Amino acid sequence: MKQEKLLPSLGLFTTISIVVGAVIGSGIFKKPALMAGELGSPELLLFVWILAGVLTLFGALSNSEVAGMITETGGQYIFFDKMYGPLTSYLYGWAILAVIQTGSIASITYIFSEYFEYYFKLPRFSPDVENSFFLYMPFVGKIFPLKDFGVKSLTIFIIFLLTTVNYFGVKYGGKVAEFFTTAKVIAILMLVIAGFLYGGGSLSNFTYDTPNFSSSLGLVGGIVAALSAAFWAFDGWNNITYIAGEVKNPMKNIPKALVFGTLIIISVYILINLAYLFVLPIDVMAKSKLVAADVADIAIGPIGGSLIAALVMISTFGTSNGTILVSARVYFAMAQKGMLFSTFGKVNPKYNTPANALFLQAIWSAALVLSGSFDDLTDMLIFVSWIFYALGAYGVIILRKKMPDVHRPYKVPFYPYIPLIFVIIASLFVILTLYNDIQNYISGNAEIINSVFGLLLVLCGLPLYYYFRRKNK
Repeated sequence: MKQEKLLPSLGLFTTISIVVGAVIGSGIFKKPALMAGELGSPELLLFVWILAGVLTLFGALSNSEVAGMITETGGQYIFFDKMYGPLTSYLYGWAILAVIQTGSIASITYIFSEYFEYYFKLPRFSPDVENSFFLYMPFVGKIFPLKDFGVKSLTIFIIFLLTTVNYFGVKYGGKVAEFFTTAKVIAILMLVIAGFLYGGGSLSNFTYDTPNFSSSLGLVGGIVAALSAAFWAFDGWNNITYIAGEVKNPMKNIPKALVFGTLIIISVYILINLAYLFVLPIDVMAKSKLVAADVADIAIGPIGGSLIAALVMISTFGTSNGTILVSARVYFAMAQKGMLFSTFGKVNPKYNTPANALFLQAIWSAALVLSGSFDDLTDMLIFVSWIFYALGAYGVIILRKKMPDVHRPYKVPFYPYIPLIFVIIASLFVILTLYNDIQNYISGNAEIINSVFGLLLVLCGLPLYYYFRRKNK
């Protein structure tokens, strides 16, 4: 039986837009304050952003080599199959479905709905009703599905709305990505300009330090915690590889999109953090619930908060769309290889989209929305993501040995140093995060061990893996 295929229809500009749009979401508006609290130093804050950006670029450079030579839909899932075999690739695909991408969709879209309340108050149940019904999950604690029900309902509606847009064709999803990516980058640059034009800003803020490390690891723990937040803001940089089969001339356009897109993201993040620091001292930034809104209020005036709410909504709407568009292709690829139920590997005959995979993703994302554990989800998905990022970079070295004669339109520069540096630092980050989480749990600073819970979610996929392996035999 001939396998159904998706059609290549995305050009370079759309591809770059998807890379940038999938990354710049809510992180740059929410995480700098947390990072400022962990570090207490503007120099360290900028260092962590630059370090996270350079590491992301190293990952993108490494990933680009593989993306240029293997252009099947499914991206990293297919890469892992070539690098390590079916078990690793399946666990990656399962992690994408269980927590990484669906958790991203749930948390990013939830932030859109929160900021919608800046303009229109959404309905909610009374506290008694909200707390009357809960579910208990091991390693998670109590989940209150009825809490903030208006916000959750709008979040689920937006997820299904964007899923429907992408159901009608990848071109529609691509056009949405183009529009919202362009709009968010322009809006962020306008905020940067407003910040630097503010007469009350001070260059002395760039050297004003108030270190107060909360981690038991001191400076190292503070940097690890801040890196985790920065990695969340950079996460999603490799999503474009998932839709390689729908990109025109993927051998050239995907590596270009990964490199140029990552450079755009790094530039935008450094600029906006410089603007934040110019307006707010590091200790004031650390206490801010939404640093971008505070900067806008100071630099622009009372209308600033309204403008930032609109900016966050534009940004998260576009990021959610980009994540929905690309991620469903992983489950589609898994089903086509017999490692997920075959219905999710079908192509809609009219619109040439993986319709069933898209709605599987929407349903599970909606379930995560009802769970409400968004901060925990972001910590879990970053920890799990960076395990696979390290494996992906090391896989470049493996494929150089396993497939030496395959044509590589793009080769990672300074091989093997860039992949090895990325693997070493990513591995250290994973180990220190696990240690930090366990220490915080033991000391009573955390109710769950997010990294351990993330690992358990991934390992829950093992029974299904062996089921499909037996079924295929």
